[in-house]
Amino acid sequence: MKRRLTKKEEFDIMKLVLDKFLLLGVFIMGYGFWKMVEYTYTDLWMGLLILISGAIVLVIFMMLLVREYEFIKR
Repeated sequence: MKRRLTKKEEFDIMKLVLDKFLLLGVFIMGYGFWKMVEYTYTDLWMGLLILISGAIVLVIFMMLLVREYEFIKR
């Protein structure tokens, strides 16, 4: 017999999962920024690419939030 989750339990589990996406995106962007701060020319472009990939992870995070939960417009 399967047990159904309430909306609050489902939201709490989703918060835990999406929090990992947020942390991963911030760490990737931080590492990319660190690479951009270093002074060599190739590290600047590599850091920019890493920074952009971190932003993509954060956009995926946003899309999952919007798709999973209906936000009430006030």
